Amino acid sequence: MQKLRIINILVVSLIIVLILANFWYRIPIDLYFIILVVYSFILFYGSYYIGSNFYLKTICSSTTLQKTIAISFDDGPVQNNTLEILQILKTENVKATFFCIGNRIAGNEEIVHKIIKEGHIIGNHSYSHHFWFSLFSVKKMKYELHQMDNELKRVVGFKPLLFRPPYGVTNPNLKKAVLSSNYITIGWSIRSMDTVIKNEKKLLNKICKQLKPGAIILFHDTSDTTLKVLPEFLKHVKSIGYSITPLDNLLKINPYE
Repeated sequence: MQKLRIINILVVSLIIVLILANFWYRIPIDLYFIILVVYSFILFYGSYYIGSNFYLKTICSSTTLQKTIAISFDDGPVQNNTLEILQILKTENVKATFFCIGNRIAGNEEIVHKIIKEGHIIGNHSYSHHFWFSLFSVKKMKYELHQMDNELKRVVGFKPLLFRPPYGVTNPNLKKAVLSSNYITIGWSIRSMDTVIKNEKKLLNKICKQLKPGAIILFHDTSDTTLKVLPEFLKHVKSIGYSITPLDNLLKINPYE
């Protein structure tokens, strides 16, 4: 929010200067319009680029120089795909983080238990992942996050501290909701785009080209393409000397309350 405050002060100050200058010079009205357009673009960028830390402090990678990365899966748990991903991870002896949607836990309790039992982490990805989540009030956002917490506590008995915003969108309301419950907001440094890219080779190449020490990779366990490329990706990562570790190890944080 410090960045937002600075931008607001600069924009207001600039407009005041222009208004005062207008007494001596003719200031084109278009200049005010340009300032508003630029200001709107900055706010949009701050909202939709999670790594900007514009509204909310978000951890998107580790500063480590070691060839260590973490992988994460959003939007589960779902039948078939999540179970198959868990089997692949078990075969390759890899631990991951699953940012789960709360309303998908009921009916998939066995999958949730399996995720925890096999040494993976579960994070909060809201209760509904509603399309208009970013427009919710602070109160409604808090309710969504607490609903997800309650669902996980119902199944495994503890509350997640790691939170990933739906769609990666942040704003002042979300900041208030997150800070009120002491969540640690987690983003990513590599967005696989696996919900859009259906070509397996293209998806694999995209991810591998962006690999860096400390990277956090975003996958979706709802993506069939990810399911197909995951074994090859894990083998490739290991072949070039990288190790994959859970987020709590990579970031030195506690994932649960």
